[in-house]
Amino acid sequence: MRLADRRFAALLMLPAAAFLAIFIGWPLVQFVWDGFFKISPFAGGPRQFVGFGNYVRLFQDADFLNSAWRTAAYAAIVVTFEFVLGLAVALVFTALGNASRVFRTVFLYPLMIAPIVAGLLWRFLLIDNFGIVNDLLTRVGILHASTDIQWLSNPSIALFSVAIPDIWLTTSFITLVLFAGLQNIPGDVVEAARIDGARYPTILFRILLPLLRPVIAVALIVRGIDAARAFDVILIQTNGGPESSTQTLSLLIYQTMVRFGDPGLASAMGTVYLVVMLAVAIVAILSIWRPGSED
Repeated sequence: MRLADRRFAALLMLPAAAFLAIFIGWPLVQFVWDGFFKISPFAGGPRQFVGFGNYVRLFQDADFLNSAWRTAAYAAIVVTFEFVLGLAVALVFTALGNASRVFRTVFLYPLMIAPIVAGLLWRFLLIDNFGIVNDLLTRVGILHASTDIQWLSNPSIALFSVAIPDIWLTTSFITLVLFAGLQNIPGDVVEAARIDGARYPTILFRILLPLLRPVIAVALIVRGIDAARAFDVILIQTNGGPESSTQTLSLLIYQTMVRFGDPGLASAMGTVYLVVMLAVAIVAILSIWRPGSED
């Protein structure tokens, strides 16, 4: 009977597995394979096998290395702010209980906005000279003039500026995931710690966060990978400028493929990005989640 159930389950999964193999697995294999060729940008053009030549080129390319560092910095900024803000809001919602239902609904509204719309919105908010943010800061006396802070034109702060829409969009996702995790923590554990005289910081760092490790691992991995592949939010705000200060790997791969017409090199860049993301996900699972540590 058990063997029959397994066969039945395998048959149920077969259509989905076939779909993934055809529309994801095969294109992925072809994408990685293209990284070993010098490919003509024209359809039907010649393909020349160059082995690891594309990989040697990209690791000698300063633009690729700088974009990789900027991608890591962008992901770190986004994930750090989202996790801290999301955890704080999730704790507030948990403390409020059922009274937070309306606030939770309102707080989730940014998730319904398309990233390109959010990028366009924040571009108008932060744009130099007549941006709404600088205008408000000038009116309240924080700035002397609306040109004091050039959010999207100053290479020193542009990367942080383009991260603001991403933080605004998806902090609610982190909040939702952490709030769901907090609901599964037994209240008896927290109550026992309070009876023993534990203060709230001790409860947070010694009880709540350790019990939330699997949830935190999932949230950080999903958001970290999503932030590292940020494209449309940055494209609509700065298109990688000024002075390439906001050019992430996604933008560089796009420009290499479309603007410079080098599909082989773009495929090699994408393959390196994929391998690094898999390695980061595995390290995050082993270091944060630590499967089996609950035993």
